[in-house]
Amino acid sequence: MQNLSQNGCSVWVANATKLALTPTAIALGKFDGIHLGHQQVLQPVLKLSKIMGEEEQNSHSTERIYSTVVTFNPHPREFFSGQPHDLLTPLDEKIEQLRSLGVEQLVLLPFDKELSALTPTEFVEKILIKQLQVVQISVGQDFRFGSRRLGTAEDLKAIAAKYGIRVNIVPLEIHADGECLPISTTLIREHLLQGDIQRANQLLGRAYTLIGTVIEGEKLGRTIGFPTANLELPADKFLPRQGVYAVSVSPEIEKSKVLKSNSWGVMNIGIRPTVSGTQVSAEVHLLDWSGDLYGEKLVVKLEKFLRPEQKFDSLEALKNQIHHDCNIARNFFQREC
Repeated sequence: MQNLSQNGCSVWVANATKLALTPTAIALGKFDGIHLGHQQVLQPVLKLSKIMGEEEQNSHSTERIYSTVVTFNPHPREFFSGQPHDLLTPLDEKIEQLRSLGVEQLVLLPFDKELSALTPTEFVEKILIKQLQVVQISVGQDFRFGSRRLGTAEDLKAIAAKYGIRVNIVPLEIHADGECLPISTTLIREHLLQGDIQRANQLLGRAYTLIGTVIEGEKLGRTIGFPTANLELPADKFLPRQGVYAVSVSPEIEKSKVLKSNSWGVMNIGIRPTVSGTQVSAEVHLLDWSGDLYGEKLVVKLEKFLRPEQKFDSLEALKNQIHHDCNIARNFFQREC
C-alpha cells in the first residue's frame, strides 16, 4: 500500500515483509507518538538513505537503500492483554508523521504467536536479515525484542555484528531548560492524562493533535451562542485529560475553501455533565468564525489546558464560563503570536 501525500511524496506501507522494498536501513520499535526520541532514532537511517541516494544519482546505479521503520501490528500490549490499546498516533497519523520526516517505508510486522515466540537471534536472522535485507539498524536505548522481551539493544548490536551490520543505539532524552529530560511514550501519556500539555508537547516536539471528521451532534452549543464542531475521532486514539483546551485548528486539506489554517478555538473533551451527557465527545468552538463544517476533516492541535470539565447549575452559568474560556484562549494566542 502506498500512502500518497499532497505534495507527491509518499510512504510505502507493507503489512508483510514479502511486500517490502529492499534492501533496507531500519529504525526498529513501536514508534507510537513519533516523539523527539523516535525522531533521533530515525536520523541514522535517514542519513544513510540520503547518502546512498546521492551516490546512486552520481553513479547512475540502480542500487539504493530504503529508509524504513519496522514496527508491530497490533501493538504487542494489545496482543498479550487481548484488550484494545489506545495510541498517540493511530496508523494514518503515524504514516503522515513519518512522511513529513522523510521516511520512505513503513513495515508492519503482524504481531502474532509465531512472531512473539522468536528468540532474539531468530528475529534478527529470519526477519531483519533474510526477509528485509537490512544493512543498518537504529534503535532506542530501551529497545527490547524477542521471546519474553529477553533481547536488549546491546544484544541486537552483538547479533547483528556477526553479519557485519551496524546498530546505532540512541539515548532517548532531550536537554531543555538546563536539565536532561527522558522521553518515552509512557511519560507523554502520563503528562496528557494530567493535563500537562506544555510538557507533553515539549517531548513530542509538536502539539498533540486530534484529527477527525465533523459530524452532526445535538447542536446544543448553538442554543447558547457557542456552536461547536463535533469530531469523530479514530476509535484507537488516545484522549488526554477531560476538560477544556485552547486549540489551533486547520483543515486537513490545504487551501480549503471552508476554513483557513491555524484558526483559534476552544475544545471540550468529556461527557458534558451540564446537559446530562454520558458519552465522551470532542467538540471545538472556533473563535470569531461561523459557517458549516459538516464533513470536513479537521486537524486540532492542543496548545494549552484551560480547566477540568465541570457540571454547572444552569445553561446560563455554562454560557458565562465558555465566554470566559474563549477570552482566556484568545489572550493566550495573542501573546504567543
